[in-house]
Amino acid sequence: MPDTRPGLTFTDGVCQACLNYENRKNIDWGVRFSELARLCGKHCKNNGHDCVIAVSGGKDSHFQVHVIKEQMGMNPLLVTVEDNFPMTRAGEHNIKNISEEFGCEIISLKPDIKTQKEIGRKTFEEFGKPTWYIDRLIYTYPIYIAEKFGIPLVVYGENVSYEYGGEHSEDTYSAKEQILNGVLDDVSVGTDVPLISAGILSNGLEQIYLSYFVPWNSYENYVFAKSRGFKDLSGEWKRTHHIENYDQIDSRAYLVHPWLKYPKYGHASATDIASRLIRYGIVTREEGIKLVKGHDHRLDQKCVDDFCDFFGYDENEFWFIVDTFYDRKIFELNDMAEWVLKEPIK
Repeated sequence: MPDTRPGLTFTDGVCQACLNYENRKNIDWGVRFSELARLCGKHCKNNGHDCVIAVSGGKDSHFQVHVIKEQMGMNPLLVTVEDNFPMTRAGEHNIKNISEEFGCEIISLKPDIKTQKEIGRKTFEEFGKPTWYIDRLIYTYPIYIAEKFGIPLVVYGENVSYEYGGEHSEDTYSAKEQILNGVLDDVSVGTDVPLISAGILSNGLEQIYLSYFVPWNSYENYVFAKSRGFKDLSGEWKRTHHIENYDQIDSRAYLVHPWLKYPKYGHASATDIASRLIRYGIVTREEGIKLVKGHDHRLDQKCVDDFCDFFGYDENEFWFIVDTFYDRKIFELNDMAEWVLKEPIK
């Protein structure tokens, strides 16, 4: 991981995410799993829903539901937020599969399209965060539903800052402050945003990261999810800026947002996944570097097409806006008028 990742720290050249991963060998996972069982037992009810799980239908969502329902014996209510972008066939299948496979009810929020477009255009053009509104809802809508129905526990997947590096990287089970991570920074949108509560940090709900209690491995979660009916993008779409076919596969237009890390910080999804695969021992660092160099910068055209169609941009407008976010400290234009890193990964 490059040191441009916001909040990432290094010790003797090793990033905190790798140090945290190495520290797993010092954790008694049996004790932590027992802690999870006790916590769930405190909230478990014989009737009705006793927890909310924030899901997308993805590989990690399948694993979360398996642990909480099948291993902990809870009766979760699944809560998801649709982004109104055209879905992939795999995405459409997976959100249905998670309900059918595990026998869970799902509440799905389909946000007001007009508001999504208005806020999305503003946050894209001013901050390079076109899905800020959707991402805020993904984090806050499950809390809204839990409060509305009096459900005391909300379960999230991994602590992103701890697992992959970021400012709030404490090894804690509490997800109370995840709204403060870099993805969800407050921005001025000039209008009231529905369902995003200013008091989200002060409610009495228990909010937890499942990754505190089990050794989180996104690739193993994928292997497990496939065994329970999850579909990846095989045969449907080979993405130019990704190095795998199973992560963030629900819609194409959404992927513009995480890719925008590249002009801002010089790395994107290929770096994220390659770093995980290196830690997991699946690829070598040399293999990972080759994958990053071949893919990280190459935003897939289908993502651009769907994004422009939804928000009403022509492609020239889109790339003009993207160009404003290239960090001139780490990028320069080559003879082909292409943005290239001044110091490529080695």
